[in-house]
Amino acid sequence: MSDEEHHFESKADAGASKTYPQQAGTIRKNGYIVIKGRPCKVVEVSTSKTGKHGHAKCHFVGIDIFTAKKLEDIVPSSHNCDVPHVNRTDYQLIDISEDGFVSLLTDNGNTKDDLRLPTDDNLLTQIKDGFAEGKDLVVSVMSAMGEEQICALKDIGPKN
Repeated sequence: MSDEEHHFESKADAGASKTYPQQAGTIRKNGYIVIKGRPCKVVEVSTSKTGKHGHAKCHFVGIDIFTAKKLEDIVPSSHNCDVPHVNRTDYQLIDISEDGFVSLLTDNGNTKDDLRLPTDDNLLTQIKDGFAEGKDLVVSVMSAMGEEQICALKDIGPKN
């Protein structure tokens, strides 16, 4: 045995806490599921009965919560699927930088400066116009599986 200490620099992420297992047959419409490694909101579920010795299968149609792409998956209803931990947090908008990043105020008074403006044109113009008019804006940030994106906007009145 050697006396020297070993240091491991791990850049890999096991992803253990990003999802949790749930039986495919219990996942319903408007729930969340991981399809092809992407967190999705379930928009359609259909269950097919199979022959004598087969499994019933669940056909999921989901919309990626970040890219809005439609994804599909078919899983035996007795098997487990990954379900992402999805969180929504509201932050107050402080500033928009020229390079497309926003500065947000967290609940504990710190700033969060690592989020880009949303890619959705409608939401983007609402945020930019509201900010230009000097309104107090609160943005909802959805986070799942290590990704974050602004998904909604609330106007809490003009700045004082």
